[in-house]
Formats: sequence, structure tokens, C-alpha cells
Amino acid sequence: MKLTEQQVLALKRKRGELNYSTTDLEKITGVNRWTLNDIIKHGHRNVNKKTFKGINDWLIDQYTTIK
Repeated sequence: MKLTEQQVLALKRKRGELNYSTTDLEKITGVNRWTLNDIIKHGHRNVNKKTFKGINDWLIDQYTTIK
């Protein structure tokens, strides 16, 4: 599966807004911190289904939950 640029941008923005480290994101999404680092810093877009689902589910939750 392939992450879109919009998904990666949303991941970066939410991570910044919430001041989360990659370790924090790892705990929340269930995605390995090294994979998250590759996605955020190195342009890695091709991911497996579990990674895609973890990131996508977290983003949907963040953008649909009013805080």
C-alpha cells in the first residue's frame, strides 16, 4: 500500500501540533518508530497493510474527534 502526500503531511502536522515524538506515535499507532522515522524524514511511502491502517486510523481519529 502507498501513503499519499496528503496523509504524510497530515501525519507531520498532527505530530507537530500534539508535540509527539516518534516513540509517542509508536505507542499510539502501533507502527514501529523506525518506520515512522522513514516516512516522516526520508520520503518512504510504500508500507504494509498494518502500517497503513495504523497511521490512517489514527489520522481519522484525530481529525474527527473534537478536543
